[in-house]
Amino acid sequence: MNWHAVFGIASGLVLLLGNFPYILSIRRGDTRPNQVTWGIWTTIGLILLWSSYASGATNTLWLLVALVVSQSIITVYAFKYDRGKWQRLDQFCLAGAGLSLFLWLLSGSPLVALLMSTTMDMLGAVPTITKIYRDPKSEDRVFWSMSFTSAVLNLFAIEQFSLSSVVFPIYLFILNVIILLLITRPQWSRKSTFTGKTKHKNKKKKKKIGSNDFI
Repeated sequence: MNWHAVFGIASGLVLLLGNFPYILSIRRGDTRPNQVTWGIWTTIGLILLWSSYASGATNTLWLLVALVVSQSIITVYAFKYDRGKWQRLDQFCLAGAGLSLFLWLLSGSPLVALLMSTTMDMLGAVPTITKIYRDPKSEDRVFWSMSFTSAVLNLFAIEQFSLSSVVFPIYLFILNVIILLLITRPQWSRKSTFTGKTKHKNKKKKKKIGSNDFI
């Protein structure tokens, strides 16, 4: 049995299943997906799927197929439910992604296409990362937890290690770590605050006990 293929298929399935809670969260109004981010990600997903296949990737293609399907669906919902105006950051990232696409078309190389597509994907992620930093509750934790799990499984799907086969899986893993940390940031902040208060109270108690013993 090819375990790399098993991990690749599992990675794609986990991501596809993550769409259900994400779409429900959008329909409830809890999640507000950024139009620029998901629009760029859908376009890049198609390019990455082609360039990864042309570069020799096999088992990691399962995740890319799932990404294209997921991103296409979410892009439709983003334009349907997000009525917000595009900010300057959105326009800048969109222009940067367009420039990267132009450079890729000039090169005609699958590896350059992969690197340029990853760069465009990073630019597309910026508006969403900024949005989550300002409002961690604007994205669904369940979806991004499943997306992170999918990215981890995808790393185990890499069969032949080369620049073209590891660039996007590693980038995707790092991106999911950043997003998940930002979403859970309020929870960690509360825990650290509670731990600090508990330690402070314990110190006060020890001081009181120490002074009583001295008396």
